[in-house]
Amino acid sequence: MNWKRLLLAVVAIFVAEFIMGLIFHRGILGETYSLLMQDGTFRPESDMKALSWVRIITTLVFCFFFVFIFVRGYESRGILEGVRYGFYIAIFIGFVMAFNMFVWFSLPYWLTWAWVGIYIVEFIIIGIITSLIYKPKPGA
Repeated sequence: MNWKRLLLAVVAIFVAEFIMGLIFHRGILGETYSLLMQDGTFRPESDMKALSWVRIITTLVFCFFFVFIFVRGYESRGILEGVRYGFYIAIFIGFVMAFNMFVWFSLPYWLTWAWVGIYIVEFIIIGIITSLIYKPKPGA
């Protein structure tokens, strides 16, 4: 296992997750989230900001295990390996999480499907990034 490349991929997809979060959740869905805060479905923004350290830790854990699992099944098939892996993880995690959120909270049904779509796009992108960065040690 090439730990240097693995950790580089973790850092790269952590940054990508942050950027995509701004685009998808602050930009595209920001107005919807504001309405959900106003009606009490979501925590107030001040509470979310106070708990942002939890999001940072969970995102780092996710990024590490996203790359670690990719590396454990590495097949040296290039970008398409990253696309396939990202899609599988999106369905495995994203589909389940989005619909569990729909059950737990009073959310619009369309938002659930929007989240599934976002997870698919997001995880395919980080799968591609991972496949471009991670290479096993020479001779391994």
